[in-house]
Amino acid sequence: MREKFNELLKGEIIRLNTKLVGTELMARTDRIPTRLNEYGYDPFGFRPEIIRYILSVGLALYKYYWRVETHGIENIPPKGRVLLVSNHAGQLPWDGFLIGLSVFMEAREPRVLRSMVEKWAPTLPFAWQLLTRLGQIVGTPENCRRLLEEDEAILVFPEGVGGMSKLFVNRYQLQNFGHGFMRLALQTKTPIVPIAVIGSEEHCPSLYNFRRLGKLFGAPAFPITPTFPFLGPIGIMPYPVKVRVWFGEPMEFTGHPDEDDPIIEKKVQTVKSTIQSMVQRGLAERKHVFW
Repeated sequence: MREKFNELLKGEIIRLNTKLVGTELMARTDRIPTRLNEYGYDPFGFRPEIIRYILSVGLALYKYYWRVETHGIENIPPKGRVLLVSNHAGQLPWDGFLIGLSVFMEAREPRVLRSMVEKWAPTLPFAWQLLTRLGQIVGTPENCRRLLEEDEAILVFPEGVGGMSKLFVNRYQLQNFGHGFMRLALQTKTPIVPIAVIGSEEHCPSLYNFRRLGKLFGAPAFPITPTFPFLGPIGIMPYPVKVRVWFGEPMEFTGHPDEDDPIIEKKVQTVKSTIQSMVQRGLAERKHVFW
């Protein structure tokens, strides 16, 4: 009797999940290629079940608020280690969220991108726990190397704080790229897929960066936008611009990860110039910021 009750309860839970998040999202979640323990977590705290509910809300924003359009999604390998390297903008990682949704829902096989977040992110108590459950990790070389060795897909923003604190007058001008992602790619023999996001530079335009005030909150930046902080917390809500995500062809590099900086810099500049070209192409092809 108890076993029958448990089976009925399990069936009702499955039907409720399907109703809430949809059959396609349920099916893709079940095919996530990652290693989990007997409790449903991976070694970094990622729990696929959480994705179903977060993405059910995220998909509505993806399809109807930002109306995301993807190009070259077939360049995402269905399995195996890969580094996705993108331009970056905005004080909140909405661009990373939309890239992740693109890869999860539109690639041939669903993949969960593991984003390298800034080291100050764990100071956000509730937000950080949620990010961890969604598979995001602190951007240390060791964390990234371990995940690549397990054939995961890693999303990297080499502009770092320079990208997120970029002013509107400097939109779509790539800031300096760090070298860490290239050294990791060489060390783990990982292909790099360049990405250009068009629309992320307008969804929350920063007019001024009040750095001193940001330090008081333990953040690397404190943006002044047309609506924030004047409208309070609601002012940080991004605008409904149309977002286009371009995925370039995989790039493979050879060499030793401990080579001198000038040698690594040449390889980094190759990736950066590729992304800048993709950005310029995307800007040239769009007709308007909002459609």
